[in-house]
Amino acid sequence: MRTALRTVQRAAMHARLALAAALLLCAGTAEAQMYKWKDAKGVVHYTDTPPPANAVPLKAFSSTASQPAMPAELAAAVQSRPVTLYTTANCAACDQGRTLLQARGIPYTEKTVNSVADHEALRRAGSAGQLPLLLVGRGKQIGYEQGTWDSLLSDAGYPATPMLPSGFSNPAPAPAAPPPGPTAQERALAESQAAAAKAAAEQAARERRLRPVNTPPDFQF
Repeated sequence: MRTALRTVQRAAMHARLALAAALLLCAGTAEAQMYKWKDAKGVVHYTDTPPPANAVPLKAFSSTASQPAMPAELAAAVQSRPVTLYTTANCAACDQGRTLLQARGIPYTEKTVNSVADHEALRRAGSAGQLPLLLVGRGKQIGYEQGTWDSLLSDAGYPATPMLPSGFSNPAPAPAAPPPGPTAQERALAESQAAAAKAAAEQAARERRLRPVNTPPDFQF
């Protein structure tokens, strides 16, 4: 009787250990799939699904294996008042603004304005069409003027001298209005095509398994 009781107790203990291991594995998987992003109003979100196409990713400014950590003073300014630069091609003032940010060691996101959709995004950001447009948190400056830009950055808490660690790189410039993703109809068509291709592959595999040994390759059932 005692032997049977000990056997039951050991089985229960093993079951609890297996359950705990499974829960830890699930927790680790969920953590690995978390996303951190910012919406158009500047609100930071933590979700287990990928951010929408128009979200501003924050991972470019985080400390990762490929991106060195920033000093606390600079990181605090980036988190509370991120810098966004709107530019366009063949724009001398845009080049001057970009040079100032790089010389001062300011982490920033650059958005290019070329298409009609880009110009609409620029208008929503606060400029009727003049470039460059500098956004520092909720502050903005239309057009380039070194003294005004320096004051705006300093008031936002950015250091006056470069503090970026060696090896840090800003995100690559991207269109102010990212291209739209596939429509629901296009997604449905792609899923249908994928399902048809999968079914065809499975049918071909079944026919290969049923084909007699030494049957010519062009044999038909």
